[in-house]
Amino acid sequence: MRTGAAAEHLGYFHAAVQYASDEELLAVTMPFLLGGLAAGEPTIVTFGERTAELVRAALPAGAPVEFLSGGAMYARPAAAIRSYRALLARHVEAGAAQIRIIGEIPAAAFGNTWDWWARYESAINHAYDDFPLWSMCAYDVRVTPTAVLADVGRTHPRFAVAGGRHEDSGTYIDPRAYLSEHRPPVPDPLQEGPPTVTLAAPTPGQARAAVRAADRGGVPAADVDDLVVAVSETVTNALRYGRAPVRLRVWGGADRIVVTVTDAGPGPKDPFAGLLPATDTATGGRGLWIAHQTCDHVASARDDEGWTIRLIAGGTTA
Repeated sequence: MRTGAAAEHLGYFHAAVQYASDEELLAVTMPFLLGGLAAGEPTIVTFGERTAELVRAALPAGAPVEFLSGGAMYARPAAAIRSYRALLARHVEAGAAQIRIIGEIPAAAFGNTWDWWARYESAINHAYDDFPLWSMCAYDVRVTPTAVLADVGRTHPRFAVAGGRHEDSGTYIDPRAYLSEHRPPVPDPLQEGPPTVTLAAPTPGQARAAVRAADRGGVPAADVDDLVVAVSETVTNALRYGRAPVRLRVWGGADRIVVTVTDAGPGPKDPFAGLLPATDTATGGRGLWIAHQTCDHVASARDDEGWTIRLIAGGTTA
């Protein structure tokens, strides 16, 4: 039996918290956590170090709240979905009738990589809906850009406020519609200069070699290896499922490598492609899933040239 505001709700009860002070955050967080403990529900916090310590200090001594590292949990959107689904499944198998989680995406994600985190916030409305989850996503309005806050309203069905109340978001959009919107990524500064390598109709082997050739030694070797695999899978998808011409561009920088793969097709039909495990590998979903698991940023967009996916390994700009 579910408790609290989600008592009559089936599936995922997803809310955002917007706060302008530590007191405002605690006014929403503490009743949520203490209510979960009183009901015997798994109760989890995935905050950054400062806010986690704030909450920890406000809890009664020995309170059995599970704290997970927000930085580790939110390393990549697709990896976060995979990890959370595994966590939720374990609790449901153990008999949990409801799981409570409050977390925060690191403020570093609010820059040029926000596009894929916005997609994450939208996609999880679908990805977690087969679990009895009640979660809150906290956003500090003192450091969160206005454009990000606008996306928060469009990706969360409701807002949690003090007193245990919830208010409907007047701008929420169904995930399939939101994820299908044209959202071109912010250009990486490296893309302002000429590519290190440009290839037309590259083979996967040529694509792998091009990434290796652009490596200046500033990106960890394991990350370069992951990018090589992701680019190879992406080029294979473009050649197999896209439309000619296919073009590969690679930019090598001191601390990162940027790759774009463009084909003349419309891109994947599934709006959740890359963020959720592929259910139909015949459409190239496996390659997108691999890329989202291993790269430091993945973005895609349709334009007059067709469909372009951009993959980045190494440092991403804020």
